Amino acid sequence: MIKIRVEAECRPTEDIDKVKKAILNIFNPDEMLVEDLGQGYRLVVAYSYSIRGLVKLYEKLRIERILDAARSYLLRHVEDNVLVFKLNKQVAFAGRISFVDADVESPLGPITFTVESNDLKSLIDWLTPPTDATGRPIFEHPPPEN
Repeated sequence: MIKIRVEAECRPTEDIDKVKKAILNIFNPDEMLVEDLGQGYRLVVAYSYSIRGLVKLYEKLRIERILDAARSYLLRHVEDNVLVFKLNKQVAFAGRISFVDADVESPLGPITFTVESNDLKSLIDWLTPPTDATGRPIFEHPPPEN
């Protein structure tokens, strides 16, 4: 089983629709909600309960030819059955991918993915397979079972 939670803070100076668009550019949620954090801050939270949620990310990683860098980054962020990684929100709004290690690397805050699965290795192999010298996958792994 897989559970994916994606969240991004919406600050008082930000447009909530733009924050939602940044998430939707890279993620296919089954549901999306907005939590009021008070003082003008909100949290956009999206969930997916299948691998389908990661298909946009899968495609963008191949278009941008950053599979090796992404694979290395993701493997460093696995702990037990949980993978947590962050993307730059402004870059995601533009439809691109940029991983961040610290929240300060994304001035308006990052988009945080939390992926829970009993088989994260298969998920990472599917999402970011090893590549050849040109950045193309040597072979594609099948999507993991939900």
